[in-house]
Amino acid sequence: MSSFNDVRLILKLDLRVVTIARLSQPCNSSRARHDTPASGRLEGMDRPEESPGDCYSCRQEKAGEGAPLRERIWRTDHWRVVHSFNSALEGWLVALPRRHVTALAALDSQETAELGHLLRRTSAALGAVLGCQKTYVVEFSEAPGFHHLHFHVVARPRDLEDALKGPRVFDYLRRPASEWVTPERQDELAAQLAAEMAR
Repeated sequence: MSSFNDVRLILKLDLRVVTIARLSQPCNSSRARHDTPASGRLEGMDRPEESPGDCYSCRQEKAGEGAPLRERIWRTDHWRVVHSFNSALEGWLVALPRRHVTALAALDSQETAELGHLLRRTSAALGAVLGCQKTYVVEFSEAPGFHHLHFHVVARPRDLEDALKGPRVFDYLRRPASEWVTPERQDELAAQLAAEMAR
């Protein structure tokens, strides 16, 4: 991998631009390369805010093949794709590592290598099944009980009203349970998405 000089990584969030990092030295330290320590941890970056036993995502992972299809749409050695249980929008998927990780920088090299392909494949399946214009991909992992690293991969409908575009799409997670996509419909979508991702 080539070195970088004076690189700025910019993150645009809610119309604000935040400079995340400026690297003025070549990236040649072991921490700057793809590999992380064998434990998959970087100092200070993977302090669990809940234990795996208290983690909703880890409890679902333990169910394995016994879990409903909506909880195992797609699985690799390192990642699992599920349908959000509390969304009022069809095709609100979540991609999460199969081991307990609470920070992006704590992913190991294999988990990191799989992630880009997984997000593209998931987005393509949503487009094929739901005909969405594109997908939104977001990672916060801040809600109590949900500090396990996870990426929201949200099907953005073609007719989505302006008031719900961008970060405002999270309104679909604030709706009453009576408006949530039913478990039966989630499983139906999961079967279609799994078939598409297997192509």
